Amino acid sequence: MTEVLLTLLVIAALLWFLVARWLGGADMRRWDAGDGREQRFASDDEGGAEQRAVLEAIGRLLADIKGVPFSRRLAQMRLAMDALTHGRDFGETRFCPVDAGGVPAEWVLAPGADPARRTLYIHGGAYTAGSPRSHRSITARFAEITGGAVLAIDYRLMPEHSRRAGIDDCRSAYRWILAHGPDGASPATAVFVAGDSAGGNLTLSLIAWVRDAGLRAPDAAVALSPSTDSTLGSPSLKANLATDPMLGPVFGYLARIPRSALLFGAWLSSRVRPSDPLVSPLIGELSGLPPLLIQASQNEMLIDDARRYVHKAAAAGSPVRLQTWAHMVHVWQIFDPALPQARQAFDEIRKFIEAAAPVGGAVRTRTDDGTAMEPGSRGDSRAAGHGTAQSGIA
Repeated sequence: MTEVLLTLLVIAALLWFLVARWLGGADMRRWDAGDGREQRFASDDEGGAEQRAVLEAIGRLLADIKGVPFSRRLAQMRLAMDALTHGRDFGETRFCPVDAGGVPAEWVLAPGADPARRTLYIHGGAYTAGSPRSHRSITARFAEITGGAVLAIDYRLMPEHSRRAGIDDCRSAYRWILAHGPDGASPATAVFVAGDSAGGNLTLSLIAWVRDAGLRAPDAAVALSPSTDSTLGSPSLKANLATDPMLGPVFGYLARIPRSALLFGAWLSSRVRPSDPLVSPLIGELSGLPPLLIQASQNEMLIDDARRYVHKAAAAGSPVRLQTWAHMVHVWQIFDPALPQARQAFDEIRKFIEAAAPVGGAVRTRTDDGTAMEPGSRGDSRAAGHGTAQSGIA
């Protein structure tokens, strides 16, 4: 009887190991080191009055969420996120509801916006919260710095829907924005994709799918503090637990749970294997991507998600850049214009977007030596209205 029990235990342990390995995927530690293309921005360790005000606001928001019964916390978090822009004056920027190919969305239009220059924005919120309303401080700035129209989508959220449902919504919206603007059906002259946190994950998943589907590639993509690895393998998830004032208090308890158990839980809740490139862009093929800018805080839990992705994408030959700021909160750009570092981050995004597709000019790509190529010249895949970027932004 003892031998039978031992045999069953060994079999159970082996099955657990194999399934956990299947869920966890390949070892990504080789991408902890890269070619040094990280551009670092310093900020005051103590923080100025603006940064202290942001930290206090985050503390109040988290306290409000934790102050309600557990069964109501998700609903409270959704309300709290949507309240982030309550009472804010966006000047002459307009927010216009639209059905984007079956996906609820809103056009964000700054004065003088070129309707043919379009940005698809995918909000964050841990795949369970957030909306176009909660991220208007970001989308309004994208409308301003891109000189075009921003489509902020209200993709389906968990747990009411599966992770795949949200991914499908992003794909449908991308197909739609290629052929539709705020004035109706019309082709785009420039297309950008951007997202933050969970939306950054969806952005990176989307640009890989666009490449594989043979659709017109975005002229550039931007990911703010993205989650790139749903297998939870990045060292900073634990190393930066105490230095991340936003994600640490919310997800810190997960650090006490064995990773294998977390992977099983993620598999069951999202209905997608965590190591599937669909939800872990880091694990997928990263060659042939459009020009990509990633921004993250050096102190946040997801910084190694960003670094690993950039290191792997760069090794695959994709034109990717990483910019990091010290002592910033997760997705600090949402606190624009209160934080000087948020204004600085958007200025960097503006320069990146302008290099990829100048406002008022023809869309340009870059050759391997960094020189500009006009549409129709040899190697410019966008002249045909589709294809992937061939090189980086100088």
